Amino acid sequence: MASPRPHEDYSDRPAKRARMEGQEDGTSLSRAVDQKPDALNGPSLQEEYLDGLSGDETDVAPQGQQESSRASDLYLDTINRAVLDFDFEKVCSVSLSNINIYGCLVCGKYFQGRGRNSYAYAHSIHDDHHVFINLETTKVYVLPDGYHVSDPSLEDISFVLVPSFSRAHITNLWNPALALKPSYDLQSKPYIPGYIGLNNIKRNDFMNVIIHSLLHVTPLRDHLLLSSYRGKESELLKRFAGLAKKVWNPRLFKSQVSPHEFLQEVVRASAGKFSLEKQGDPVEFLGWLLNRLHKDMGGTKKRNSSVIYSTFQGQVRMETQQVLVRPDTAGNEKPRFDIDREIKSAVSPFLFLAVDLPPPPLFQDAVEKNIIPQVSIHSVLAKYDGTTTKESAGQLHRFKCQRLPRYIILHFKRFTKNVFVEEKNPTIVNFPLRGLDFKEYLDAPAGHPHTVYDLIANVTQESAAGTTHDKESTVWKVHLRAGGGGGEHEKWFQIQDLIVEEIRKEMIFLGETVLQIWERRSDQQITNVTPDKPSAMDIDRHQ
Repeated sequence: MASPRPHEDYSDRPAKRARMEGQEDGTSLSRAVDQKPDALNGPSLQEEYLDGLSGDETDVAPQGQQESSRASDLYLDTINRAVLDFDFEKVCSVSLSNINIYGCLVCGKYFQGRGRNSYAYAHSIHDDHHVFINLETTKVYVLPDGYHVSDPSLEDISFVLVPSFSRAHITNLWNPALALKPSYDLQSKPYIPGYIGLNNIKRNDFMNVIIHSLLHVTPLRDHLLLSSYRGKESELLKRFAGLAKKVWNPRLFKSQVSPHEFLQEVVRASAGKFSLEKQGDPVEFLGWLLNRLHKDMGGTKKRNSSVIYSTFQGQVRMETQQVLVRPDTAGNEKPRFDIDREIKSAVSPFLFLAVDLPPPPLFQDAVEKNIIPQVSIHSVLAKYDGTTTKESAGQLHRFKCQRLPRYIILHFKRFTKNVFVEEKNPTIVNFPLRGLDFKEYLDAPAGHPHTVYDLIANVTQESAAGTTHDKESTVWKVHLRAGGGGGEHEKWFQIQDLIVEEIRKEMIFLGETVLQIWERRSDQQITNVTPDKPSAMDIDRHQ
């Protein structure tokens, strides 16, 4: 769109404004403007000063300029919301600097600064794009004029850039009926906040499933949505909170979100341990992320010192004794506890419980070769019943939980390494979606909360078509419970990167589960909600 004042010389406008406003020490700024600028390789002292003078602190222009600028509000019609994407790192598209970045609301590109010698200023003249938003303060400016625009029609852009949530909105997320209420993007495509696709930039699907799982843990989700990290908090914590707000944003322009900005910080913070280009282990990433977030939130070794510990940390007792091999009545030698040796006992905290899968049969006949081995979840959780023994390095161990957290994370160990290769265990685990009681795996102290849990997240893996069964060829998916309460409002969604689809409950059991998150029922839920009744298929599986 042509400028309403096409014959005015824009190049001298900052100098005119500087001469009109002056400096605090009474000297004219025109001398600074007339000096030769530094090379456009970053914010020079001159352009920083100019940017600050016409910038975020004082946006008052002379009266004549204010009146004439009203005509330039017509530039707002050039804003193209369809090209706006604030999910990527806030760096200048020219200098690659992340200092003082503005986004062009016409083409979506990022530029550094808005002073006379800035890249945004040059872009406004050369490309005839005039509306820019400060990506940190969300203030909107018209360039090259350099004045601030405050218009209610811009509020939706600011909200997409920096979503904010009130306690009233958080309360609505707890309501099963309201939680499933669809929102609509710019293309009128419906989506449910919290259940949206995440871009797989290259091979980061193993991190996407962990992001989704954690952002559906209510205490952590609510903490992040209500946060306002703007101080000295770690960049990882800021970006994770920002990603959480975007995933749960009911006013998205596109019904998908890219985790690129957060994952770039993950790569830096982990010193390249987790990469966007190489497949990884979601359980390993989960352990690293939980501990890093706990530390960045100011957490210590003390219980409940962060929302991470208060949500996920429990305690388990491990008894250790030397192995004694004695034949049983049938003459078979089995490792047992040596009753003549002292039993060592120690209580340790945990953030998730690892469970072992029974080894699949080594040999199968022609009839059984297509049968996938199955096991019930109670049989693998027996590791924590206090009587089942596990042998390791010449010692026998027994485990039993001493305190269960509000949310239990279970890790099903599918991959085992030997000298030559890493093998995957294809055993299917059968489990209820609701009403799993951990009572027999706990030495419950007085006053311990209920031990009945419901599933909220289920991470599965499968090998890509035409590939071998190794970790590098794995496709990661996550099943998420929506609505909750076990009634008509409860649904389950399967998310694989950008693919989001509702899934029947019966299909959840068919995947090779690697990770699960279980939520403790409240006292009211214990009274009002009954466990899932097993289907005929489930009964047949357990017989």
